[in-house]
Amino acid sequence: MSGEQSRSDANEGQHEMEDDHSSEMPAGWIPWFCNVPGHEFFCEVDEDYIRDNFNLYGLRNRVQYYEHALEMILMREAPDEDDLQDADFLEVYRDAQDLYGLVHARYIISPRGLEVMRDLYIRGIFGTCPRVMCSNQHVLPVGTSDELRVSRVKTYCPRCEQLYATKSKYSDVDGAYFGTSFPHIFCLTFPGIIPLDPPVPYIPKLFGFRISQPTGLIERHLEGGDKKTSTARQEGTPVQEEPARTQAPAESSTQAAVTTTPAGQDTALLHN
Repeated sequence: MSGEQSRSDANEGQHEMEDDHSSEMPAGWIPWFCNVPGHEFFCEVDEDYIRDNFNLYGLRNRVQYYEHALEMILMREAPDEDDLQDADFLEVYRDAQDLYGLVHARYIISPRGLEVMRDLYIRGIFGTCPRVMCSNQHVLPVGTSDELRVSRVKTYCPRCEQLYATKSKYSDVDGAYFGTSFPHIFCLTFPGIIPLDPPVPYIPKLFGFRISQPTGLIERHLEGGDKKTSTARQEGTPVQEEPARTQAPAESSTQAAVTTTPAGQDTALLHN
């Protein structure tokens, strides 16, 4: 009798362990994908956002198995070991990863996506700037191209405004999954969590004496006009950004129209 009781207790314990293990597993493809090692930069895109065809406009021609990839992304169950060994599944999975990444790049510049990424930024999920003088400034993910398979994801430091290569574990994360505009829209949306003080330049010295040499890049940058920019930001006045910097999509842009004068000369007219 005691043997049967012990076997019964062991079976119940095993079932409880299996239930606990199953409860720890992500439910659905999206949570599972975001929990894959090396995918820490990703946030979970709301299914309602993905189901809205407006948010998917123009993506059908960018992946081969679009319908199957979209169906996989919206799966209610996470893939199991058998799925990950199936060649057909893996072929669709590659397209599902690309499709989710392209949707992700759009989602993270939406109001809801920016809030989610703000939480990850504050927690330091994206890492810190490798530049010593930036004092472990939190960084943001960014791509150098909006096209797939051009380059892998990089990190952008809001303090020194430079790009840095990521660790090897992010080697399969395409930069297009984050886009080229995200960190700049993020900084414009949340100016309060972005450092206002300019980056500190490294000053080379010999035996405590500064070396007489041309001014470094960051020093030249500070002397050129960043002091005015920093002061304007502290006072809360609008700052006229340089043409090379990305503007927020909500900002009104200036469009140029070219007309021809009676004399045959082209004149550029600016229409706000």
